[in-house]
Amino acid sequence: MSEKRSKGNVVAVRGVLVECDPSIKSIILNLDHESNAYVIEDLDETHLLVKENTLQELKAKLEDRLKETVPVVENDSDSDRDVK
Repeated sequence: MSEKRSKGNVVAVRGVLVECDPSIKSIILNLDHESNAYVIEDLDETHLLVKENTLQELKAKLEDRLKETVPVVENDSDSDRDVK
């Protein structure tokens, strides 16, 4: 649990350790920047502490963002045959 101080009071926030690639972490931080609703602490290049009660919502928003930015590759069973 992480602690946040608010006017002299200590509030405990239940968190989940998230490990991800730096590129995914950047997207998560961008989503959090919009609302400050998800990330408790940015720990290092590949780890974040995320509010447990927002994890499912964050996953859904991350999936939506990835669908917007990552091109969909159609099923091409012989795509590796072109590579020499």
